[in-house]
Amino acid sequence: MDSDERARRGSSFGAVAAAYAEHRPDYPADAVRWCVAPTGREMAGLRVLDLGAGTGKLTALLTALGADVTAVEPDEAMLAELRGQVPSARAMKGQAEAIPLPDGSVDAVLCGQSMHWFDMSRALPEMARVLVQGGALGAMWNCDDDRVGWVAGLRDAAEGAASPTLSGRRGEAAAFGLGQSGPELFAPAERGEFRNPQPHTPDSLLATLSTHSQVLVMAPAERERVLGRVRAYLASRPETSAGEFELPMITAALRSVRR
Repeated sequence: MDSDERARRGSSFGAVAAAYAEHRPDYPADAVRWCVAPTGREMAGLRVLDLGAGTGKLTALLTALGADVTAVEPDEAMLAELRGQVPSARAMKGQAEAIPLPDGSVDAVLCGQSMHWFDMSRALPEMARVLVQGGALGAMWNCDDDRVGWVAGLRDAAEGAASPTLSGRRGEAAAFGLGQSGPELFAPAERGEFRNPQPHTPDSLLATLSTHSQVLVMAPAERERVLGRVRAYLASRPETSAGEFELPMITAALRSVRR
């Protein structure tokens, strides 16, 4: 995406904040623990920044795991939903490119489904600034597992507007500049993958797709056409036509260390 398209799509989520909170998948705890493992510390009491926190999907898990969480989110509607979903969380408005926290104030920065929205040339120095030396930077994305045939077909039916695929995220792993931003910032990234299957019905999957930015910015008629194609595809497949099914998903993760 160019910067204009990133801004247009990135600002589309607030209008569906409640649906986003209801339908988007959570993150597996083992992926979170893997991301923060370079700190050498347990989750309990770990100072974690949830950056680009959205409606608090990751914030809620971090809180449940005992971390001392600060959630930062730029969109007012998403932030309001986060505060309603996780009232105990410390939450504030802010951007990855100008994080409203002091230098060296967190042990880990985690980005759930958000790093691809950042201007990394500005965000990486900011994430390095708020991290302690040796702190962990982790990013996670929930991806459709397109190694499964019908899941690969789902993306085709949605004309690319379904969840990002595992193969696509694997191809992007080097695109975020970790380990390429100078020796004073971050070590080269490591990549991990974690199973995260999601229960669905055709209606719930369509509701999830309706929270994706590519769908949100479509003209109404185009949106209905694409969602209609997906509904027809699900009805045509033996894996999904019976009503309830499991969508194979993988949480793809990157982690690095603040030098």
